Amino acid sequence: MKLIRSYPIIGAIVAQILAGMLVFVALLGLASLLDASGLFWTAVVLQSLIAAVVTKLLGLPVWWIWIGLGFPAAMVLALNVGGLPAWPFGVGFVVLYLFFSNTARDRVPLYLSNRATTEALLSLMRQRGAKRFIDLGSGLGGVVRALDGEGRQATGVETAPMVWLMSTSLSKLQRRGRIARQDIWKADIGREDVVYAFLSPEPMPALFEKATREMKPGSLLVSNSFAVPGVEPSEIWELSDRRKTRLYLYEMAGPALAENAATHPG
Repeated sequence: MKLIRSYPIIGAIVAQILAGMLVFVALLGLASLLDASGLFWTAVVLQSLIAAVVTKLLGLPVWWIWIGLGFPAAMVLALNVGGLPAWPFGVGFVVLYLFFSNTARDRVPLYLSNRATTEALLSLMRQRGAKRFIDLGSGLGGVVRALDGEGRQATGVETAPMVWLMSTSLSKLQRRGRIARQDIWKADIGREDVVYAFLSPEPMPALFEKATREMKPGSLLVSNSFAVPGVEPSEIWELSDRRKTRLYLYEMAGPALAENAATHPG
């Protein structure tokens, strides 16, 4: 499951394979009831529906569910419609790259924070009197725009070209927040009061290492859903949303204090 969360395309492939196996079993029972044409279209519909259900059960983001639902029909069109031009598939590839180019490279899928999470982060900022916030992998920038204002400065960092373009355009239109097109590993987090990330299990150890090395004493790293392996969080906020979201809060000691604590334990 960890591998699937880190590489969603593997989960999508697994969903199609499992759906194909179940469809094969179902067709064995329907073979005597339907003609060849009926069996074929029944198989396509079942493949689509089962793949979408399996994708959802694997916990992948909603757009992968739609991909699972539409993939069988797309294959039928590609293989059976004579004279179908190649350009739609090229356009589809470009669109996938523009939205998900950082998924394979950084092993960070596009997860979107929901309203409950945004409200919890806003409450956290107010409670701590925090003035600077950065969202590493900010997606469409909804969290950044919601937290910017009231004396707070919120920044987002995003690399996927189309996602960045959409989010920075919305921020400029609403005049709230700033979205930088930048690798999260190169982002300057040394001055931030709260650093927020909704990534995947894979990069969490490296992210925590970056945070302990760069963040100032008393600042806070907040991870949505994914804990840092082997590190006890300062707090865990359990939200009452449909996802049952957990926010893992890690208060930073700062590089000098952390080094001193490691050198003089106890």
